[in-house]
Amino acid sequence: MKLAARFLALTVLLFSSQAWAELRVDITQGRVEPMPLAVTEFTGENADAAQIGRQIAQVISADLERSGLFRPIDPKAFIQKQLSMTTLPRFGDWRILNAQALVQGHAVPKGDGQLAIQFRLWDVSAEQQMIGLAYNTVADNWRRVAHIIADAIYQRITGESGYFDTRVVYVAESGPANKRVKRLAIMDQDGANHRFLTDGSDMVLTPRFSPTLQEITYLSYYKNKPRVYLFNIDSGRQAVLGDFPGMTFAPRFSFDGTKVVMSMAQDGNSDIYTMDIATRQTRRLTTHSSIDTSPSYSPDGSQITFNSDRGGSQQIYVMDSNGKNVHRISFGKGNYATPVWSPRGDLIAFTKMTGGKFYIGVMRTDGSGERLLANGYLVESPTWSPNGRVLMFFRETLSRGNKTTKLYSVDLTGYNEREIITPLEASDPAWSPLIP
Repeated sequence: MKLAARFLALTVLLFSSQAWAELRVDITQGRVEPMPLAVTEFTGENADAAQIGRQIAQVISADLERSGLFRPIDPKAFIQKQLSMTTLPRFGDWRILNAQALVQGHAVPKGDGQLAIQFRLWDVSAEQQMIGLAYNTVADNWRRVAHIIADAIYQRITGESGYFDTRVVYVAESGPANKRVKRLAIMDQDGANHRFLTDGSDMVLTPRFSPTLQEITYLSYYKNKPRVYLFNIDSGRQAVLGDFPGMTFAPRFSFDGTKVVMSMAQDGNSDIYTMDIATRQTRRLTTHSSIDTSPSYSPDGSQITFNSDRGGSQQIYVMDSNGKNVHRISFGKGNYATPVWSPRGDLIAFTKMTGGKFYIGVMRTDGSGERLLANGYLVESPTWSPNGRVLMFFRETLSRGNKTTKLYSVDLTGYNEREIITPLEASDPAWSPLIP
């Protein structure tokens, strides 16, 4: 069953004292001190509902804590142990704990496997409800409800869209270096609901999400020749987008999903091409004698960023989507690669190599304001969260001659770096849009 069809209703919960409070976290001013908040166990009408309620609260708390913007208070410190959805909390008990926000909820079974999940977010200082919603869904969809609630809390307090109700596709790696097995895998952004999409019989590289969410494009080798596939997540079916002998990276979708942009080598020269998904017609955009590669569309589709060595070293360039007005935007020390346009349109993420180290960084679309967020022996392949506030990437570490590859996330401050736990070694992550 498609995820989009699993929600039956969304209801706004009103409370007699409801008002729109001004409790906010400003995430546009660099590093901020995490906001203390209390996420209480969601109560339930019966034992099964109560168990789901406890799990929902744990996922919400973990999502918010991972963002680096919130500091969930240890439930063992709670003074008020039970909260009712129909009466006001004892705000004084929560102020003693320095909680600035309070989250409570309740799960009500509806029969036939259905469940109503309610929650309220309170401004403790103002003693006012900030938001109250109820979701009706199938009971086994509780984890996704938890992510959606965390998104609602994040958005209400920060003013920015959340990113918790998303998935990540990546390349799962295993085996010795001379016989590496690379499989396509997918999971929720917190590592839950993990599954493999391919069996490892063919090597897969550089997966990319479609803006429509239900499709992934990736590069695989068929009879030792690179072939690009479209994989439908719901059905498990895959189709061939095309055979591209000179390709080393999978194409990236335009933000409207109608086109892909790619680099291909012909006659020893690598250039940028675009393809119309519906007609499969390709168009060449660059004709330079240098290596042009790693293209990425701007959100409005009007521009493309890519990297090229046409200036003598590997640097980031931007051009109009018709191939005109090519201009260089990176001028720092070292080489730049894999530029990816932010879904907000304000920044371009990149990989940088300088001083014997690799870095993940961002710059404005005119090349100004460069900031380096993460570094290592090898860090590569940045991918944006759908709200443009967090990056995921992979890091390869070398210890006593052994290499290990793992996924990490980092926010735009560069301070909140987190490892993303996966069953096997992992590389080439791609973050989905919000699930519809």
